[in-house]
Amino acid sequence: MSRHRAEVRPRYGRIALLASSLAVTGIAVLGGTGVISPAASETGNDRPSATKGNNSTPDPNETSLAPARITAGSGSPDTTDVTDLADTVLPSGSGSGRRIVFSESRQRVWLVDGGKHVARTYLVSGSKYDNLDPGTYSVYSRSEQAYGVDDSGTMRYFVRFTQGDTAAIGFHDIPINEGKKVQTVAQLGTPLSHGCIRQRRPDAIALWEFAPLGTTVVVTV
Repeated sequence: MSRHRAEVRPRYGRIALLASSLAVTGIAVLGGTGVISPAASETGNDRPSATKGNNSTPDPNETSLAPARITAGSGSPDTTDVTDLADTVLPSGSGSGRRIVFSESRQRVWLVDGGKHVARTYLVSGSKYDNLDPGTYSVYSRSEQAYGVDDSGTMRYFVRFTQGDTAAIGFHDIPINEGKKVQTVAQLGTPLSHGCIRQRRPDAIALWEFAPLGTTVVVTV
């Protein structure tokens, strides 16, 4: 009976497994020494995004009162800035409840949701004449488009709350006369009108939306 030498076959599976184990061990060692950094997750959701965080620009229409500051109208026609807390403090004798407050000495308006919660505050230009008495009034008329007396020009978002010697007195945007604004936005804070309270356009729209007929208006010194 003849004998045949058994055929020697390479153990490819064991060789592959051994190589894989050595590779894993090598990567672990290099990772521990800092040569190779840990891989990020495939989705990237485990790593902070550069576009996320607390760096977002405040919404111009934001109306909530921050602990120390409040969003308010600025000197730019299309943007808002942040007003110091001192400017959010209501004048004494400014009434109660939901109302509009206008200070003649500070040339500033406050839209008050109720109590002392200021939803919006900004500089305005009131009358350069002594033709508006301090007191409590009520919105009685509104016109989205209106026409002024003398050289007042045309105006928008007119909210009337009292009657002057020759015309109604109320809030509106800066009038346009012969194609030009009768004053600049930068001049808000200075009395320049014939009797009304001039506002930059975004603030005029905000007050228009805030003040339906019957809204209380408090004028203080």
